[in-house]
Amino acid sequence: MCDSVPDPEPVSGDVIDAGLPAMLGQAGAQQVDDHVFLVGRPPIEEYLGFVVSQSVGGQNANHGMLADEWRSANDHIRELEKNEAGIANDIGTSSLDERLNRLTANVTADPVFQKCFQLVPTDIAQVELDRLVVFQKAINLRYVDELQRGLGKNPSAESVFRFCLPHDHQTPPVKAMQIAQNAYAFLSPSMVIRAIGPALLSKDQVVGYQPGGVMVGTVAVSVGYGPNYFSAIHVDGRLVLNNGSHRAYALRDMGVTRAPCLIQTVSRRDELSAIGAGDLVANPERYLDEVRPPLLKDYFDPKLRKLVKVPTKLRQIRVSIGIEQSDVPA
Repeated sequence: MCDSVPDPEPVSGDVIDAGLPAMLGQAGAQQVDDHVFLVGRPPIEEYLGFVVSQSVGGQNANHGMLADEWRSANDHIRELEKNEAGIANDIGTSSLDERLNRLTANVTADPVFQKCFQLVPTDIAQVELDRLVVFQKAINLRYVDELQRGLGKNPSAESVFRFCLPHDHQTPPVKAMQIAQNAYAFLSPSMVIRAIGPALLSKDQVVGYQPGGVMVGTVAVSVGYGPNYFSAIHVDGRLVLNNGSHRAYALRDMGVTRAPCLIQTVSRRDELSAIGAGDLVANPERYLDEVRPPLLKDYFDPKLRKLVKVPTKLRQIRVSIGIEQSDVPA
């Protein structure tokens, strides 16, 4: 189902302009990325698990020191719950500048947009970045740096729009290979590459391929990327960032306070499972019921952010083919 945005953990659906050879690095050299991790929110096991299992040298980390860091951040969150209760409620949006109407029309006319955003009402508006509710725990600062270099300093409103809502759908590099007689693999530096879906194709739909026989049909599995829009879900009076966390961080870090965003409006929480992602679907109460949920601005709060070094990863999608043959009654 296309409306369901791919899980942004650990990297959101931001196109990363990195070549595959550079991502692979030199043989024997471990590449490391700095991540900002949000500390202090329950459960503590998520924080301990991230540092211990994913960070460089995490297996040797002092668990007592980590627990103290978490408790200190949790105390700060309790203060925020008193001082900023309701800050995420009834967040307002504003209309885009009329000069962006042409770019907006390009997005809404895009076949990918029309295919992938059908389930709930969808609009494009300007949102306040700081008050967006976030559920992604970690931000990769190397990716942020690449995004910012691609956007450039002092970007125009048109450049920011294209940055947030690209309709040209540029994609990171992908290496595809056959790894067994019945298996294929796709390797990408982007964590949002995925199997888009299977399809039964007629022989007329397959062009440029000659099999070793007379084709009557083809079963295909498409691998690629979901729609790369900076998007949020409007639910229970709150705006929850659903895709594009790294772009939101990059803009906020550059001093941009408002940005164009694709907004899907949910009228009941049951719809979240169809269009939401990650922890928002698994634990919606953390983001919709708390008086002061995690917000985008928390990534920049020195009392809530911890820098963690994490080995650079590539995402692999493996597709295996199984064929069964049997005789059945006519």
